[in-house]
Amino acid sequence: MGQPVAILATVIRLLRTMSGGFLMGVADLIPGVSGGTIALVLGIYERLVASIREGSSALGSILRGDFDGFKTHLRRVEWLFLLPLLAGILLAVITLASLLESQLEERPTLMAAAFLGLVAGSVLVAWRLIRVPAARHLVWAALVGVALFVLLGLGQETTVRDPSILAFFGSGALAICAMILPGISGSLILLLIGMYPAVIGALNDRRLVSIGVFVLGALIGLALFSQVLYWALSRHHDDVLAMLIGLMAGSFRVLWPWPDGVDSAGLDLPGDDWLPALTAALIGFAVVFLIARLADDDERISELQPSP
Repeated sequence: MGQPVAILATVIRLLRTMSGGFLMGVADLIPGVSGGTIALVLGIYERLVASIREGSSALGSILRGDFDGFKTHLRRVEWLFLLPLLAGILLAVITLASLLESQLEERPTLMAAAFLGLVAGSVLVAWRLIRVPAARHLVWAALVGVALFVLLGLGQETTVRDPSILAFFGSGALAICAMILPGISGSLILLLIGMYPAVIGALNDRRLVSIGVFVLGALIGLALFSQVLYWALSRHHDDVLAMLIGLMAGSFRVLWPWPDGVDSAGLDLPGDDWLPALTAALIGFAVVFLIARLADDDERISELQPSP
């Protein structure tokens, strides 16, 4: 009786992790929203960074010929957490890239409003993760948020025509850093460097060489950046988290629904569609708290389960 229950609990946990990965994948496809934001809301951000860091350390060990270190770092990776999460992200990218692309074109105001509500809710949820809140955390969040807000207003959208293979490699390395940072998404980075249409087009057209080179760049960028991020979180947890919250708040610039949805960082007064946009924003806001509540319930259930 005990073994089937344990197996069922494991399957449920894996499916929930995969669902979290799916939500992260959806977020990473949206300019201005990050998979890191979703990971923070779900309470899995630090576990994710730690597992990525161990994986990159294993890669470094094998390159140095340190096979014992390679095996040690591999054993420290939470594979039953990381693999379902990655599977969920990949599933979202494969199944929803085309749909999100069309919705961003057909309903830019409503989509931007929903994303704005999602990020606004994420800021409030993430603030609860600061272990010992202090005035300096508000200062850090404000400074980073204002800096990003201004920086995004200075950017000019460009489009790279017929990008080279090296361009796919470099854009993958840059975008992956943003994908694990709350508030500044990989899609936004791709937009700013003009590679978003090319990458989305490669995904939709199943151009495997371009996709493979992009993924290779992402893996190398992730290996390097995860080490820095893990070190910062380990030694300055609350300060770093406050800065990440500032990144989320600063991304409001590209999520403001008027005049162009998520296609520019231009700011304008609400138009005649303000009521549907407000409704979409409130729905996005509520969805974040629902996700956070489910994550809290899952954590409490895990704590109540007896150790094997």
